[in-house]
Amino acid sequence: MTGEQVDSTDYGFIGVGRMGAHMARNLLGGGHSLTVYDTSAEAVAELADAGAQAANSVAELAAATETVFLCLPTPAIVEAVALGEGGLREGAAVRQVFDCSTTGPQAARTVAAGLAARGIAYLDAPVSGGIKGARDGTVAVMVSGAREVYERHERALGDIGKPFFVGAKPGQGQIMKLANNLLSLAAIVLSSEVMAMGVKAGLDATQMIEVLNSGTGRNSATLDKFPRAVLPGTFDFGFPTDLAYKDISLCVGEAQQLGVPMLGGSAVLQMVAITLARFGPDSDFTEIARVVEEWAGTEVRA
Repeated sequence: MTGEQVDSTDYGFIGVGRMGAHMARNLLGGGHSLTVYDTSAEAVAELADAGAQAANSVAELAAATETVFLCLPTPAIVEAVALGEGGLREGAAVRQVFDCSTTGPQAARTVAAGLAARGIAYLDAPVSGGIKGARDGTVAVMVSGAREVYERHERALGDIGKPFFVGAKPGQGQIMKLANNLLSLAAIVLSSEVMAMGVKAGLDATQMIEVLNSGTGRNSATLDKFPRAVLPGTFDFGFPTDLAYKDISLCVGEAQQLGVPMLGGSAVLQMVAITLARFGPDSDFTEIARVVEEWAGTEVRA
């Protein structure tokens, strides 16, 4: 990469890691011109090889495109990229930002207000579907914000995944994402418990999954996560435990703010916290099953 000004493109993309790289590639595959930036020069170079323009900084990207996608790991990083020194709010070209990160509604509202003061529209657009969904362009994209901005860019959102307009207020997309993630984590926790019970009682783990998926007990964990990452013992589904903890913490915190009881959600949060303490922040969130296995004194394997 050089320090030269990059040419103007249809879209910009900041954060081309495990999820963002696939989403950016799908924008390129949809025929859109794209400028990308990430703190990983290697990640940027790979997309440059695929046809994207490479920016050296957020400011350089913000001068090259009117519409920017974000896919970043934490609310603090999103706020720094959007509102910090050299951030998007100082960009000469930027007019709208679609934030595909999971930040929680409070951070979304903060960023929306900060960008609105500079005439920039902010739409939170978190995604769900995992790395496979990002790669295949099948993630659910939960968008909230100005509807007219959403409609102008609906085709590009459709290249990333399946877009849903869920509300006009900043943060409503985040609420939808947090609800989804809590249910996803709850499915892993409960599935881990019943699978450990069955295996310790002498049932076959593979057959248990087949039976559950043929009955009313099927869920995202039995359909996908257990067959892919737990039964083979690889625990490599692709979502780190520290991010799972962040998401569920945001969900339970928002429920408290709204006065909604979350007894089950609090129990799920504790299981994720225990997994985080036991296996570390970079562990895969499917290792929740390993915690239950250790407690039960058994292994759930094919």
